[in-house]
Amino acid sequence: MKRSHSIVLALLGGASVGALAGCSQRAPVVRITPDAVYANNYFVPGVGYYHAPFNGFFAHPYNFYDAATHRYYFGGQWGAAPHQSIVNISAPSAGAARYAELYRTDVIRGGFGSYYGGGHYYGGFGS
Repeated sequence: MKRSHSIVLALLGGASVGALAGCSQRAPVVRITPDAVYANNYFVPGVGYYHAPFNGFFAHPYNFYDAATHRYYFGGQWGAAPHQSIVNISAPSAGAARYAELYRTDVIRGGFGSYYGGGHYYGGFGS
Protein backbone atom coordinates (compact mmCIF):
# COMPACT_ATOMS: atom_id res chain seq x y z
CA MET A 1 0.00 0.00 0.00
CA LYS A 2 2.66 2.45 0.97
CA ARG A 3 4.61 1.90 -2.24
CA SER A 4 1.64 2.63 -4.55
CA HIS A 5 0.89 5.79 -2.55
CA SER A 6 4.49 6.98 -3.21
CA ILE A 7 4.16 6.30 -6.92
CA VAL A 8 0.94 8.30 -7.14
CA LEU A 9 2.58 11.25 -5.35
CA ALA A 10 5.62 11.08 -7.62
CA LEU A 11 3.42 11.07 -10.72
CA LEU A 12 1.35 13.99 -9.45
CA GLY A 13 4.49 15.92 -8.55
CA GLY A 14 5.96 15.36 -12.01
CA ALA A 15 2.74 16.44 -13.71
CA SER A 16 2.50 19.63 -11.67
CA VAL A 17 6.14 20.53 -12.36
CA GLY A 18 5.55 20.00 -16.07
CA ALA A 19 2.43 22.14 -16.00
CA LEU A 20 4.17 24.95 -14.14
CA ALA A 21 7.17 24.85 -16.47
CA GLY A 22 4.82 25.14 -19.44
CA CYS A 23 3.20 28.24 -17.96
CA SER A 24 6.48 30.09 -17.53
CA GLN A 25 7.65 29.69 -21.13
CA ARG A 26 7.21 32.71 -23.40
CA ALA A 27 7.06 32.95 -27.14
CA PRO A 28 10.37 34.03 -28.64
CA VAL A 29 10.69 37.77 -29.14
CA VAL A 30 11.52 38.91 -32.66
CA ARG A 31 14.31 41.50 -32.76
CA ILE A 32 13.56 44.68 -34.69
CA THR A 33 16.31 45.28 -37.23
CA PRO A 34 16.72 47.47 -40.31
CA ASP A 35 17.43 44.28 -42.29
CA ALA A 36 13.91 42.86 -41.83
CA VAL A 37 10.58 44.03 -43.22
CA TYR A 38 7.46 44.68 -41.18
CA ALA A 39 3.84 45.09 -42.18
CA ASN A 40 1.95 48.30 -41.68
CA ASN A 41 0.60 48.57 -38.10
CA TYR A 42 3.00 45.92 -36.72
CA PHE A 43 2.78 46.57 -32.96
CA VAL A 44 5.71 46.51 -30.52
CA PRO A 45 4.72 46.88 -26.82
CA GLY A 46 6.17 50.05 -25.31
CA VAL A 47 7.14 51.42 -28.73
CA GLY A 48 3.99 51.67 -30.83
CA TYR A 49 2.75 50.89 -34.32
CA TYR A 50 4.96 50.57 -37.36
CA HIS A 51 3.97 52.86 -40.23
CA ALA A 52 5.43 51.20 -43.34
CA PRO A 53 5.26 54.31 -45.58
CA PHE A 54 7.26 56.26 -42.96
CA ASN A 55 9.74 53.52 -41.88
CA GLY A 56 9.16 54.15 -38.19
CA PHE A 57 7.07 53.51 -35.06
CA PHE A 58 4.35 55.85 -33.84
CA ALA A 59 1.82 56.23 -31.01
CA HIS A 60 -1.31 55.32 -32.98
CA PRO A 61 -2.08 52.89 -35.79
CA TYR A 62 -1.57 54.12 -39.34
CA ASN A 63 -4.52 56.30 -40.43
CA PHE A 64 -6.07 56.18 -36.94
CA TYR A 65 -9.20 58.35 -36.93
CA ASP A 66 -9.86 60.63 -33.94
CA ALA A 67 -13.62 61.23 -33.81
CA ALA A 68 -13.22 64.22 -31.47
CA THR A 69 -11.00 66.19 -33.87
CA HIS A 70 -12.10 64.53 -37.13
CA ARG A 71 -8.47 64.00 -38.12
CA TYR A 72 -6.32 61.05 -39.17
CA TYR A 73 -2.95 60.08 -37.68
CA PHE A 74 -0.07 58.91 -39.87
CA GLY A 75 3.69 59.23 -39.71
CA GLY A 76 3.63 61.28 -36.49
CA GLN A 77 1.22 63.93 -37.72
CA TRP A 78 -2.51 64.58 -38.00
CA GLY A 79 -4.24 65.23 -41.31
CA ALA A 80 -7.71 66.12 -42.54
CA ALA A 81 -7.79 63.04 -44.80
CA PRO A 82 -6.25 59.58 -44.48
CA HIS A 83 -2.75 59.18 -45.90
CA GLN A 84 -2.73 57.28 -49.17
CA SER A 85 0.20 55.05 -50.02
CA ILE A 86 0.73 51.78 -51.85
CA VAL A 87 3.47 50.88 -49.34
CA ASN A 88 2.16 48.38 -46.80
CA ILE A 89 5.42 46.61 -45.92
CA SER A 90 8.92 48.04 -45.49
CA ALA A 91 12.10 47.98 -43.43
CA PRO A 92 12.54 50.44 -40.56
CA SER A 93 15.32 52.98 -40.59
CA ALA A 94 18.38 52.12 -38.52
CA GLY A 95 17.36 54.74 -35.94
CA ALA A 96 13.80 53.42 -35.70
CA ALA A 97 15.08 49.86 -35.21
CA ARG A 98 17.47 50.98 -32.44
CA TYR A 99 14.65 52.96 -30.79
CA ALA A 100 12.29 49.97 -30.91
CA GLU A 101 14.84 47.62 -29.37
CA LEU A 102 15.69 50.12 -26.63
CA TYR A 103 12.14 50.97 -25.54
CA ARG A 104 10.18 47.78 -26.14
CA THR A 105 8.55 46.35 -23.03
CA ASP A 106 8.03 42.76 -24.18
CA VAL A 107 11.66 41.81 -23.46
CA ILE A 108 12.70 40.49 -20.06
CA ARG A 109 15.85 42.35 -19.08
CA GLY A 110 18.13 40.83 -16.45
CA GLY A 111 20.45 42.41 -13.92
CA PHE A 112 20.09 44.32 -10.68
CA GLY A 113 17.46 46.97 -10.13
CA SER A 114 14.63 47.37 -12.56
CA TYR A 115 14.13 48.45 -16.11
CA TYR A 116 11.70 51.31 -16.31
CA GLY A 117 9.92 51.17 -19.62
CA GLY A 118 6.73 52.42 -18.05
CA GLY A 119 4.79 51.78 -21.23
CA HIS A 120 4.86 55.48 -21.98
CA TYR A 121 5.12 56.75 -25.51
CA TYR A 122 7.50 59.62 -26.06
CA GLY A 123 6.84 60.34 -29.73
CA GLY A 124 7.33 58.76 -33.11
CA PHE A 125 10.69 57.72 -34.36
CA GLY A 126 10.86 57.39 -38.09
CA SER A 127 13.56 57.90 -40.66
